[in-house]
Amino acid sequence: GNDTESDQATSDKAKSIISSLKPVAKPTEPDFFGDRYATDDVPSQTNCPNNIRKHVPQTQFAEMFLHNIPVLQWAKHFTPEEYQRLRHYGGAHGWGGVSAEGVFSLGILNTPANRLMFDDWENSANGSKCIRCAVVGNGGILNGSRKGKEIDEHDYVFRVNGAALKGFENDVGSRTSFYTFSTNTMRNSMRRYARIGYRGPPISKETRYIFLPDHDRDYILMKAASTHTAIVKGPERSKNPPAYFGKDVTVEKFKIYHPDFTRYLRNRFLHSRLLKTGTRRIYRPSTGAVMLLAAIHTCDQVDAYGFMTPDYRLYSDHYYDKQRHPVHFYANHDMRMEMRLWQELHNAGLINLFMRQ
Repeated sequence: GNDTESDQATSDKAKSIISSLKPVAKPTEPDFFGDRYATDDVPSQTNCPNNIRKHVPQTQFAEMFLHNIPVLQWAKHFTPEEYQRLRHYGGAHGWGGVSAEGVFSLGILNTPANRLMFDDWENSANGSKCIRCAVVGNGGILNGSRKGKEIDEHDYVFRVNGAALKGFENDVGSRTSFYTFSTNTMRNSMRRYARIGYRGPPISKETRYIFLPDHDRDYILMKAASTHTAIVKGPERSKNPPAYFGKDVTVEKFKIYHPDFTRYLRNRFLHSRLLKTGTRRIYRPSTGAVMLLAAIHTCDQVDAYGFMTPDYRLYSDHYYDKQRHPVHFYANHDMRMEMRLWQELHNAGLINLFMRQ
């Protein structure tokens, strides 16, 4: 059938893209999956009686779920030993595409705020025992949902990529506690959604920025933004310090996902059949998937909005689309697999997924 031919064409194209990007592979390639990870004993920030992680052992996710996987990386993670280990994995899954000086910039993430997801929880006045998170994707299912108020009433609100809020507050809310992005996805969103008024990451007193690093660029931008210095080389270079996160952003506002965390999500939660094809080197969980799974590993309760549901054909791709666009599938993600995972997590009672039907 034609499907195989077009798949073949896609995979050939992917192969040629990949071979142009990658240095020649070493004769003995290390284990591609690397299903062994650093461990972090980050104590739980609450003693919530009914949190997600207490419920995991009673579900089909018991075996795959690692309770001490590091979700975030910070200054302590940069050691020569870790550099040797993580250099074997490319893209978002390791430090293979990152120069030593790039990873070295983790050294500036040395405040308590950089290592804890909820760095201000102790000072929050709500007296709750449990951290309740709203994780908001950009799916068209939110258009006309009037879920904004409910989303904003959570302790924390996670958003991703082209999170356009102005004019859509009734449906999606107006607060952003955590904005997840890679430099590449953020720049693409700014280009693509400029016409609906999206100018860049949300900026507010509570907003924290979580890089999903899949390139040197992410480490370089993170360092320049936190130290208010210009970027001298690469696609983000400029005469002035980067202004994406506001003029007076401080290093406490930045977090960065650990590549072991992204690799663990790929290996265990989203082990797609794409990993058996020529696109395996560019395949990774979508940025929204990393955000939602990070919330499951850190929040006590997770309500997910704007993620793909089985009736996705009824909605436009994004809630802010002016004209209706069908959902767009990319070669480097497996959105249908992600959609099935959201259903399974919802049915297991680990998340509460907003569905229209």
